Amino acid sequence: MKTGFKKKAIPFIATTVLATTALTTQTLFNDGGKPNAKAQSLSKEEVKKNGASWLAGDHHVHSEWSVGWDNSTTPPTAIRGGDAIYPIVKNAENGKKYGLDWMMTTDHGGPNHSKVNLEQAYPELLKSREAVPDVLQFYGMELDTPGADHSTLMIPKGENESQVLYDLESKFNSREAYPNDPSRNTESKMIEALNYMKQMDELPISIAHHPSRSAAGVGAWGQDTPQEFRNWNDTAPNISIGMEGAPGHQAAAINPDGTLDPKGSRGSYSNANAPTMGGFDQMSAIVGGLWDSMLGEGRHWWITATSDSHVNWRDGGSDFWPGEYSKTYVKAEKNYEDVMENLRQGNVFVTTGDLISELDVKVQAGGKSPLHAEAKGNSASIGETLTLPSKKSDVTVTVRIKDLNAANSHGDKPNVQRVDLIMGEVNGKVEDRSTASNPTTKVVKRFTESDWKKDGEYITITYTLKDVDKDSYIRLRGTNTDQLEPVQDPKGENPWNDLWFYSNPIFIQADK
Repeated sequence: MKTGFKKKAIPFIATTVLATTALTTQTLFNDGGKPNAKAQSLSKEEVKKNGASWLAGDHHVHSEWSVGWDNSTTPPTAIRGGDAIYPIVKNAENGKKYGLDWMMTTDHGGPNHSKVNLEQAYPELLKSREAVPDVLQFYGMELDTPGADHSTLMIPKGENESQVLYDLESKFNSREAYPNDPSRNTESKMIEALNYMKQMDELPISIAHHPSRSAAGVGAWGQDTPQEFRNWNDTAPNISIGMEGAPGHQAAAINPDGTLDPKGSRGSYSNANAPTMGGFDQMSAIVGGLWDSMLGEGRHWWITATSDSHVNWRDGGSDFWPGEYSKTYVKAEKNYEDVMENLRQGNVFVTTGDLISELDVKVQAGGKSPLHAEAKGNSASIGETLTLPSKKSDVTVTVRIKDLNAANSHGDKPNVQRVDLIMGEVNGKVEDRSTASNPTTKVVKRFTESDWKKDGEYITITYTLKDVDKDSYIRLRGTNTDQLEPVQDPKGENPWNDLWFYSNPIFIQADK
């Protein structure tokens, strides 16, 4: 399957129109054994997506090649295992153990670290791919982002992937030079890097890490700012595609014996004025906040969830193993190219604590009549855009969730207590690029068990948005708690008691 991203740009909002010519006689959702026409149900073919399935992954994992540094030498000498401690293959083995289909080693940079990645880390990655073939293992790094905090730099798999990373790290990682070169740590250097990447035959992906970990308070941004995100995304919308919604280091309050450390902060967000909220970064967790501001411009700006694994909590660290707590699910065929393409397209949802393992969302616009809507109505799913067939249309949202009746890695069987449908308007680019709010975004409906149908491990929800006539978007969120909104996480919180899932958006384009 070709990615179609060779030196090309996708439309700012890609429009997807899926027309069907006949109603399927077998639907995934039914009411008393009879097809539920009102639900505009997903057919088996649509769910399978030609062989695609929800694949769990983690794009932010550190190995022993996140080194320490002996500064007594000139230049400093890399100390293997000085920052993160595990071999690449051990991370992969644990990723497999905890249910991952794909993952990525993202080691820190530093003085001349491009050679460490090229000459030492990459050969170990190749060995790990052979040793654990069930897990797709991407190559890349945690970029010391010029003028900002850290970012995933994911390299497309290929024969020259090691040289591609060496080239990018040596040219653009802000800490690569020795002696230190302050000119490498500017936003203009990041824009230069993105423009350079745009010319590559196979485009990499960049995702901002723990975006408000350095914030001084709610909305008091640190190293990462809304302006930077907009500038990156404007420069390279197919490369700079989003941010971690749920950062790693979620086990920072868990001691090696399993007790809780009252001083530990989820995500290692140590500033009490700017903690995580339900384990999610404030940029994603606040309805109508920064993420919704970006979506309100029509931006394809997605969120993910990662482990940021360095040292596991059982060994005295602050981290879960890859897949042990956080998962980024991508709807794709299980190969490197398709996973990367669908991550780029935002066909993604995230979850913590294995709260859910599947999340299919379909929106369908009404046609000239209910029968016409079922037969020929436009539809779209996560990461896509629905085009309304008229200036004012009812839009039916159908949600299918797999709520596992199985223990997670903590031995719990968490249940979804509530699902929120969130909607906001798309009003184009903001004049003030520091804008971090979208006042049109709100929770339009909260669903509890009495509102959905349960069939084994599957939950089905159907809801109709009446008379939609504006460019907009929807997204889903759910939790095992009774919190109406995710609250600020106190120090010492048990992360297993506070679980959430988030979908990426579906855009709706009004008929002009």
